Amino acid sequence: MSTTELSSKVKELKELQQLIEEATAEAEALKDQIKAEMTARSVDEMSAGLFKVRWTKVKSTRFDTTAFKKAMPELAQQFTKTAESRRFSVA
Repeated sequence: MSTTELSSKVKELKELQQLIEEATAEAEALKDQIKAEMTARSVDEMSAGLFKVRWTKVKSTRFDTTAFKKAMPELAQQFTKTAESRRFSVA
């Protein structure tokens, strides 16, 4: 692939990433508007035409690795493994 072709592909990639960011921001704004309406109605679920919208609380329990490493650093080291990956970025 020539430098010109590569440059063109990177430019196209950056344009597509910008479109994705804009669409994501727009989707988040719409979600916030819907959540605001649900809050105003004091509901966790509502019908909107053919759609049913839910905004419910979800509880999750996670292991606090930071606290574990502070409390038991030797044990944490025994059960820690290193993973290797590659990161792609365009600046």
